[in-house]
Amino acid sequence: MVVFLLVLIVVVALLVAVHRYVWQRLVRDVTEPGGLPRRLGTAAAVVLPLLFVAAMASSRLGAPFPLQQAVAWPGYLWPALLLYVTLALLVGEAVRPVLRGWLARRAARTAGPSPAPVPEPLPEPVPVSVPGGGSAPEPPSAAPAGPGEPAPAGEEAPAEVSRRLFVSRVVGGTAAAVAVGTVGYGTYGVLRGPRIKRVTVPLAKVPRAAHGYRIAVVSDVHLGPILGRAHTQRIVDAVNSAQPDLIAVVGDLVDGTVADLGSAAEPLARLRARHGSFFVTGNHEYFSGADAWVDHVRELGLRPLRNERLEIAAGFDLAGVDDIAGESQGQGPDFAKALGDRDRARAAVLLAHQPVVVHDAVRHGVDLQLSGHTHGGQLWPGNFIAELANPTVAGLERYGDTQLYVSRGAGAWGPPVRVGAPSDITIVQLASKQA
Repeated sequence: MVVFLLVLIVVVALLVAVHRYVWQRLVRDVTEPGGLPRRLGTAAAVVLPLLFVAAMASSRLGAPFPLQQAVAWPGYLWPALLLYVTLALLVGEAVRPVLRGWLARRAARTAGPSPAPVPEPLPEPVPVSVPGGGSAPEPPSAAPAGPGEPAPAGEEAPAEVSRRLFVSRVVGGTAAAVAVGTVGYGTYGVLRGPRIKRVTVPLAKVPRAAHGYRIAVVSDVHLGPILGRAHTQRIVDAVNSAQPDLIAVVGDLVDGTVADLGSAAEPLARLRARHGSFFVTGNHEYFSGADAWVDHVRELGLRPLRNERLEIAAGFDLAGVDDIAGESQGQGPDFAKALGDRDRARAAVLLAHQPVVVHDAVRHGVDLQLSGHTHGGQLWPGNFIAELANPTVAGLERYGDTQLYVSRGAGAWGPPVRVGAPSDITIVQLASKQA
């Protein structure tokens, strides 16, 4: 508990520091004190992170679904905007001195050499009375600095102030435009729907009859306050257009309860494949009522595989295990139950949400594991962080005699944005070495 609190304090302090830095560069440095733009910018710097907290908390606290939807868009878009505007501003720090130096040199060339100053006659002394009678001349007051003369000590010359403001506005405006453009394009990619990706996986034990067998891998749809029924329909249309032999939904279908999102999942009932559609739980199902969702997807025509295995007529075994998040609820993966006592002469394809269980798959003689969970990092450079926690972030890799394929997912969690990790539905085509 102490470690958790320390980590929480560090994270909050870092977020406060980042927000302050962004406010300084995008608000304080480019606006006049007391003006309306500065007041609005300061208000946004306070309200937007609060909306993000509200978006995160509303679903966990069971807030009314319309309220969750109201805060979701601005709340979840903000961290993506914050990430990319911060990165752009940090790049801008290297540009600032270069741009200011160029402007100073340009101003000096434009002004040319200054003419020699012509001395002006001093004003006549003004008599002033002194103690004891008589008078003494009052010293002339200092003349204001003229053009080309240095500003008084402790003050910046107006030209320098003007250059500093100009540079701040150029760098800040460019950073904001880059961030908005990046997030806007990444949002469009999510709302447009996933694209079909095709991967061929050769398996030594797959019989000739299963050569070319196509499995549609769908992961991480994340139905919720932002992605709803229309997104599900886009996924169903894309999968059906590929005409797969089998459909595997490998977890994180939802971020919410059946009461709120049951209707959003209903288009799944229209999935079509020769050997049916199958489902295994992801960690987010255990935040949303896993048992209720398992029952609901069964009603929609998908067969849940909860630590179980069945034989596919094409000549291989299909197994599925619960997600490791279920261990906190007395469930979780049971590889012995799902894969024990099977004929290891037959190829085994395992559906498991998280790639980290691949080492268990290797020990149980799995030939191919199909997973999701990572989103491919979702927001660059998040892929580098995802690499620290997962053996494979995206794509196909081999671990011993087991091959692992990780999909980047068909939706998005948190910000409905993907940068450098486009969403996909993968058609995994099995290749028999006997063919």
